[in-house]
Amino acid sequence: MACLGFCGEWFLSTCSSKLVAVHTKEPREPFVFDCSRAEKRIKTAKDVNSSDASEEAGSDTVLAFAVSSSGKLVAITDDTKRLILFQCEPSWHCISIRWVVRRCTSLVFSQAEDELLVADKSGDVYSFSVVEPEKDGELKMGHLSMLLAVTISADDQYIITADRDEKIRVSHRRSPYNIQSYCLGHHQFVSTLEIPTNHPHWLLSGSGDGTVKLWEFESGRKLQSWDLGQLGDNLCSDAAKGNNAAVFRICSSPGGRDVAVLCDGLMNIYIFTLERTSEEKLRFHSKLHFLHRPMDIGFDTTGRLWVLLDSSDVPLQIHTFRKNSWECDTENDDLRRVTEILRTQWSTTDNFTSVTNHFEHLYKVSFDNVSVYLQKKQQRIEEDQLKRTKAQKTKYTKKSKKEPDEVLTQPST
Repeated sequence: MACLGFCGEWFLSTCSSKLVAVHTKEPREPFVFDCSRAEKRIKTAKDVNSSDASEEAGSDTVLAFAVSSSGKLVAITDDTKRLILFQCEPSWHCISIRWVVRRCTSLVFSQAEDELLVADKSGDVYSFSVVEPEKDGELKMGHLSMLLAVTISADDQYIITADRDEKIRVSHRRSPYNIQSYCLGHHQFVSTLEIPTNHPHWLLSGSGDGTVKLWEFESGRKLQSWDLGQLGDNLCSDAAKGNNAAVFRICSSPGGRDVAVLCDGLMNIYIFTLERTSEEKLRFHSKLHFLHRPMDIGFDTTGRLWVLLDSSDVPLQIHTFRKNSWECDTENDDLRRVTEILRTQWSTTDNFTSVTNHFEHLYKVSFDNVSVYLQKKQQRIEEDQLKRTKAQKTKYTKKSKKEPDEVLTQPST
């Protein structure tokens, strides 16, 4: 899975087992970290006897990464259950390598940058200290379903989690057992969360039902909902077996005005604008179409939209907002520098594959037992009626054959 992000002026991209960081403004040496060459876990007797020992060995593929609010810290987690913490300023170096209990789906730093929260596939959230980088993680909270996204409010007061069972839970960070609210309204798994910049009390969520919703998360009140299928596109795909394409990423610009939405497997990116004073707070602005499938999106510090594409020839595009429209910058020094390095790193990644559907296994299959029951009931009624009709015909036939014989055997007078 290939993803992108920004850590200050550093462009970040994950591809297979690699994290690649390229400075967009200065000709600094790029930083490359390969998880397949990282420290291996030494199994103890406790690990061998544990239930986790039966799990298959990981592939070192990077599953998720997070950047701190100051842009000085980066964390990644891979398929081998490593949790790796980096410092990127003044220079890149690995601070620690720790191990998680289950494979992770989402990471987030606290605003104070003293804690790193890790959400995993079993539905648990673990807390890892940033101040004590060698300390093991502690269980913070849990869901009864797989977690797909986690974020923290701008004031560090709430932990917001999203799971496979369509729920968004808002919990108090210091006492997660104390639930502030639920944001309910999605009809499929909730795949991504985003607190827009400069809108600390709002929450954007995307789901497998093909909708983007805006919430006032403290009260759990839904402010607005957009069905992306109503914007003139067919959100269904063969990979999703008739389900709507899931929202893969929602990101907001540094000023908080622009919001970009990417759906899994589609060739378009949807641009919205946020307006606090307007009655329609989330307003559709435009749609960007691409010849190659977009794999991930992100805004840099200047508000330009970077798009990672599924193409070895054109792996990146930059779109800039000018004169009320988003224009593609084809001639850009930053783009050329980053693209050159990405091509080099991707060419040396032998097992890089394009994932066309990240969420196919998460869609719930519904069974209509009532219609099946009624269909079988109607079938039994028809069979019973057919049997009665045959029995009546047989009885009538026997009776009609018997009557002439009785006439012949009557005695004469």
